[in-house]
Amino acid sequence: MAISIVSREIPLDMAAMLQQDGIHPVLARVLAARGIRSSKQLEGALSGLIPPAQLTNVERMASILADAIAGKKRLLIVADYDADGATACAVSVLGLRMMGAEVSYLVPNRFENGYGLTPEIVALAAVMHPDYLITVDNGIASLEGVAAANALGIAVLVTDHHLAGDALPEAACIINPNQPGCTFPSKHLAGVGVAFYLMLALRAEMRARAVFVGQTEPNLSELLDLVALGTVADLVRLDDNNRILVEQGLRRIRAGRGRVGINALMQVAGRDSRRACAQDFGFAVAPRLNAAGRLEDMSLGIDCLLAVDEVEARLMAQQLDALNRKRREIEAGMHDSALIDLEAFEPGENYSLSLYQADWHQGVIGILASRLKEHYHRPVIAFADAGDGTLKGSGRSIAGLHLRDALDLVSKRYPDLILRFGGHAMAAGLTIAEQDYARFSSTFESVVRGLLTPGDLECVIETDGSINWDAMDLPLADRLESQVWGQGFPAPEFDDRFRVIEQRVVGGRHLKLLLEKNGQRFAAILFGSVAVLPVNIRAVYRLQANEYNGNRSLQLVLRHWE
Repeated sequence: MAISIVSREIPLDMAAMLQQDGIHPVLARVLAARGIRSSKQLEGALSGLIPPAQLTNVERMASILADAIAGKKRLLIVADYDADGATACAVSVLGLRMMGAEVSYLVPNRFENGYGLTPEIVALAAVMHPDYLITVDNGIASLEGVAAANALGIAVLVTDHHLAGDALPEAACIINPNQPGCTFPSKHLAGVGVAFYLMLALRAEMRARAVFVGQTEPNLSELLDLVALGTVADLVRLDDNNRILVEQGLRRIRAGRGRVGINALMQVAGRDSRRACAQDFGFAVAPRLNAAGRLEDMSLGIDCLLAVDEVEARLMAQQLDALNRKRREIEAGMHDSALIDLEAFEPGENYSLSLYQADWHQGVIGILASRLKEHYHRPVIAFADAGDGTLKGSGRSIAGLHLRDALDLVSKRYPDLILRFGGHAMAAGLTIAEQDYARFSSTFESVVRGLLTPGDLECVIETDGSINWDAMDLPLADRLESQVWGQGFPAPEFDDRFRVIEQRVVGGRHLKLLLEKNGQRFAAILFGSVAVLPVNIRAVYRLQANEYNGNRSLQLVLRHWE
């Protein structure tokens, strides 16, 4: 795979203005390259959020819910089985209970019920005799499920952020920044962000009805750590609005006001809540939460997020940690088997990869697709046997290919080929008949070839250039790590030339290094590689505050070298 390293363009006038506002010169340069024009964009104040009223239908749904609460109607949340769905469920349950609602939740089992509000889930929900079903992080494509609920006299309120299909479900009300006609300025709210906006609108509606006269209003900021976790976990673009939500959630956790379940997950992952950062959510907390939905039942993850007792939360976090270790073992085996199958694969021959093995685990194919996408820089769809004559597929894409749109083209060309599909630009899921696997693979390849150019298949690593050796220190690493980074607002990586002074293998699979630049030496590590490096290298790296035996020191974490 061809890899090229390029430096981001830096608007020097913006960087100079940020520096005048007291921002460190390196950080000012990094932020300017990401479109930050003023230090006010970094304040993270809740007052900077887009007003809830701008989200189409949110005031109407708030009115419906206020009536339901006043009428003591039974509300049932129908969640999704990933971290965004779990946090959206927790935000909705907690927020509604703060406002006096009678509410419970139901989460589909990935292996038994499929995704979203299906007729099967409606049948399970009906046993609980709800008056309203409220979907979180799903529902926009659930035409059959909503129809089934309507037939039973159960009203459905859809809260979602996924892209809509050609038709919308006949729900009582829908809020989704990506539904046709919605003019909400940020199209990047996660499912948990949509749920939080609904709670803000509901509180405003109940305030207008004088429900809180003589009592303390619900403090919805208590939910922001959940909002932050789900937003980072779902890899939505961290625009200004989402960065405020994440920053506010991180501040709560650092101040010791985070939910006990999140603190417990941080603890089992070996992370310090007092120094919580967005990367902790993405690489430590979310994988453990997702492990429940991938291997068993997301109810364990949701219950951990809802926990109020520290001992119970710790026990559930330990169970989730054990599931995550099991998930890693399964994933490693699937990854190895996929690479063996692809030993003779020449990336230049194919624009996409579709893979299937009968013994692959449904819950882990998404991670496998992500790993292979990174390895080959191609759109990848991995399939697993669903056990009913169909295959469940999970796909990951590269910049330049909108995966859901590509699947839509496949579906339009061959309407009988894909049974169900949905998702985003970078990730999507689908179901096909087992007998159609070969036909799907060739059709998907044909569609992708029509949408990508050879240049799109070249892996480009964007960096923030070089850093002067005298600026590379622990305080700068702390400054960089304290910022909110994520999808669409990438964490800074730098590009420099070094001499390799020392190198040794640690843990059997990582390379511990001592690098030299301009006579200054830096500790460094290259994860997942034991290759012997030459004396002179060009490296892409990030600065990290490394903690060992109670001591903190600067470490360079290498991503790529040549």
